[in-house]
Amino acid sequence: MKSIAIFQCDLRVGGIQKALVNILNEIDYSKCAVDLFLFDDQCFFDLPQHENLKIYFLKPYFWLNRLVYFELLRRYAKLPLPDKEYDVAIDFNSYRNECSVAAVTVRAKKRVMWIHNDIEIKLRNEPKYRILWHFFHEKLKYFDEFCAVSPGIIDGFRRVSGITDKRVTPIPNHVDSGEIFRKAALPLEGFAVDKSKYNLCSVGRLCHQKGYDLLFPMLAEVRKHRDDLHFYLIGDGPDREKLEKLAGSLGIADMVTMLGNQHNPFNYLEQMDGFVLTSRYEGQGIVILEAKALGLKLFIAENLEKYNPGIPATADIPAALIAARREEKIRDDLNDYNAAIGRSLDMVLGVER
Repeated sequence: MKSIAIFQCDLRVGGIQKALVNILNEIDYSKCAVDLFLFDDQCFFDLPQHENLKIYFLKPYFWLNRLVYFELLRRYAKLPLPDKEYDVAIDFNSYRNECSVAAVTVRAKKRVMWIHNDIEIKLRNEPKYRILWHFFHEKLKYFDEFCAVSPGIIDGFRRVSGITDKRVTPIPNHVDSGEIFRKAALPLEGFAVDKSKYNLCSVGRLCHQKGYDLLFPMLAEVRKHRDDLHFYLIGDGPDREKLEKLAGSLGIADMVTMLGNQHNPFNYLEQMDGFVLTSRYEGQGIVILEAKALGLKLFIAENLEKYNPGIPATADIPAALIAARREEKIRDDLNDYNAAIGRSLDMVLGVER
């Protein structure tokens, strides 16, 4: 029985949070005993229930500690951790200092950090992240190995971190197709698409990274050629007001519906014909696979192809949307995809199949 400690800041709405929940559903609890440590007791997702999965809540650092050098936090900002040794300690978050401090100070035979994004591009695009990186990048030297959510982010991670001698295992995000199909079948009151239109959607945080400000001008171009396409955006974030104003200025406000965060996005996706994503960068883009599972036609920007091997990009998204017509949706249970993830996860955890 392997003893695993996982540290994550919270299980609120988010891609990292959903990825962790999916991994918790993938772990074989007949071979692993997992202690999950969270720094927030609010949970948006349904967690697996098992006697070998225990959840602990710790007090988070005051937010200004993000601007303290990691080495000082490691030495002086102690956390109340169990006096036991784990086979593997995992910082699943990789951004928050308390997760990293816990993972490198708890007694463990191996320490692993999950990498969720294209750090090289993130550093170029986000001044805030450059500041945080300045204070915390030294923590990387305390980890024995790393897991990347797609092969496409590994080279960039090695370049910016300078880590060339440690293993980086690609472990894409597990996708629970059974949960998706089950939730897609649940009744949805008060919402229905116009079936006479081509109904396009996207799911994501309304922020710079997700590139919806890049997508909206594309939709304006599509509008010149067809008026039977409607776009639904599931998610919320700091750029919502800016995007609403952009839609108005482009004359597409009537073809865009912002649905906000939805506890169950899948019964919305079930009604759609296509899914589009134009993020500036990703770690992987789990929402693409969730849409694929439901059989939606995928339109993803060319720069996202390297994060999602096997899913072809769309070279000219406006032209593809202008030509798009409703097709029969064929579901994909993603069994082969998930089986490969399970094998890689077992290798990192030291579990024999």
